Amino acid sequence: GAVGFKGMDLTIASLTSLVIYLVPLIALILGYDAIIGERERGSLDLLLSLPITRLELLLGKYLGLALALGASILAGFGLAGVALSYGIGLEALYHYAGFMLSTLLMGLAFLSIALLVSVLATNKVAASGAAVVLWFFFVLVYDLILLGILVATEGRYTGAAFPVLLLLNPADIYRILNVFSLEEVKTLYGLATVFPETLANPWLLGTTMLLWIAAPLAIAYARFRH
Repeated sequence: GAVGFKGMDLTIASLTSLVIYLVPLIALILGYDAIIGERERGSLDLLLSLPITRLELLLGKYLGLALALGASILAGFGLAGVALSYGIGLEALYHYAGFMLSTLLMGLAFLSIALLVSVLATNKVAASGAAVVLWFFFVLVYDLILLGILVATEGRYTGAAFPVLLLLNPADIYRILNVFSLEEVKTLYGLATVFPETLANPWLLGTTMLLWIAAPLAIAYARFRH
């Protein structure tokens, strides 16, 4: 029944639960019309007539949106970190900095997915619908599907593959990356019982998140080039 600061671990756990819903949605909304919007307005042909390559155009769009998203994330959580820094140790600040970095990486991953949607979509309505569906799938539905399969099979078929399947979702990577760095909350989330320590390595999870940033962009460029 008490209200107030209870330590950095619990603060990061609470913020993770909030961020995992908001940041992917913001990133998808930012990027879903980056290309299809220009195409529908008729300005894409004008941009492509300039002495720039399609790769430069695509990366320029992505980097501009990434800068806006990154600035808002770092400014918002950075100011909160300054407010929380009074009276806590360097280790707690280290964990908080890791939380901010992982939040940024997750946002960039979903921004890459949004750009891919924008390239593949035939119109803005389809792009916006796909963005919403992807948000529901990655943030809400994916874990429910895995949990349903795990319970239905009693872990006989998917138990060993369950941790690897979690890596196929950037939202789950973000959750694991933050929860497994905090001993106080790791067991509270229940992930400690199904996720091996070897796969919870921050460098492995960070590299996987970078792949989630690069792969959708590469596919988007391959489609946009043609």
